[in-house]
Amino acid sequence: MKNKNELLTKDIKQLIIQIAIPSSIGMFFNTMYNVVDTFYVGQISTEAISALTYSFMIFFMLLSVSFGLSSAMTAYVGGALGKHKRNMARIYVSNGISLFLITSFVLSIISFVLLEYIFVSMGASGKVLEYALEYTYIILLGIFPMLIGLGANAVLIALGDTKSYRNILILGFVLNVIFDPLFIYGFYFIPALGLSGVAIATVLIQYITLFYMLYKLYKTNLFNISLFLKSSVNKRAFKHLLLQAIPSSANMLLMSFGSMIVVYFVSTYGFKAVAAFGIGYRVEQIILLPMLGLNTAVMSIVSNNFGAKNFDRIDEVIHKALKYGYAMSAIGVILIVFFGKYIIMAFDTDVEVIDIAYTYIIFESFIFFSFITLFISVSTLQGIKNPFIVPYISFYRQVFMPLIFFYGVVYIFHLDIIYLWMSMLLIISSAAIYMKIYTKKQLERARYKN
Repeated sequence: MKNKNELLTKDIKQLIIQIAIPSSIGMFFNTMYNVVDTFYVGQISTEAISALTYSFMIFFMLLSVSFGLSSAMTAYVGGALGKHKRNMARIYVSNGISLFLITSFVLSIISFVLLEYIFVSMGASGKVLEYALEYTYIILLGIFPMLIGLGANAVLIALGDTKSYRNILILGFVLNVIFDPLFIYGFYFIPALGLSGVAIATVLIQYITLFYMLYKLYKTNLFNISLFLKSSVNKRAFKHLLLQAIPSSANMLLMSFGSMIVVYFVSTYGFKAVAAFGIGYRVEQIILLPMLGLNTAVMSIVSNNFGAKNFDRIDEVIHKALKYGYAMSAIGVILIVFFGKYIIMAFDTDVEVIDIAYTYIIFESFIFFSFITLFISVSTLQGIKNPFIVPYISFYRQVFMPLIFFYGVVYIFHLDIIYLWMSMLLIISSAAIYMKIYTKKQLERARYKN
């Protein structure tokens, strides 16, 4: 890396394009990776798609812990680089990877023990439960490589490098297009494995991703495996990373728990409703996730400039990221209204599934504006090392209010499923308004202290 830190000096618009576009492309291909899985699983049965929906919620819950730790690594490594303290950055990298190793081991053990109980609690039963267990037990073998790969990517983001992860996500998508049918239907000496084949393909690709990301991490000169194995834990760095990670991880954990709550209430409308929600969620991701490259840009630029106390640049990146995000949200609404139903039909031709999924994504498209506001606010708070309000807002919008609204819709008033989607719109919009106001106040306070 050049001695001059361009995250502190380069034009904000150029930086957002430089960081966000590769990240958005990577996220798009990661989404398409999941879409490929959904497409092939849809060839098996609607029950299999329902099972995939249950499994995804568990997998997202496991990844939620790593997202918090990943953002903590980006914030502290970026802050150290902003202060031109490269040795300090190396300490945070080493201790962050150690935390990822511990986390992956603990999560894997807990998941294998509790998996069936969690699926049953979410409403899975019969053939859907059988498929969900078959698929997810294999997927859990990919937790270790995925988490360590995310740790490596957190360091690259702090350096402003989003191209490396983009490249491996594109490769992963291509490999998945090849591996899914290969393992589902078999070929020569490879037996036909059905739904298990989709899971095996994912685990293989995760290990390929891990090797590539470790290589890119090594090239940064911020991490050396031999020195890492010989070094001892830095208690101060461990403490800093944990304190930063816990609120963010709690936020993502609550988000995943919130998704499980949604699936539970949706399951009361039948397995076709669960399949529709799973398909709708994938379609929503296709439109929404490319926008999330803005989050990566905000986190990277804010963390570096917070370390250098450049608050005017922080204000500028937030303003421009929101502007671009709202513009993309408007385009997303148009795309979903006109093309959403046709995309859904590629996964399932059942009329009931199509109608439920299309109604869901129509409501979700109008939530895009609130999502962008929330995501940019959270990235900003993480970048200035002040994410402590985040889990409370997440609890409000993911657990507390949904339980009240959804319980009323399903068990008290016995309303149609469309009222679940209307409830989501109201809850998330109110959370976004509060977070925007709160983040602005925290930036003013940070500017005054510095």
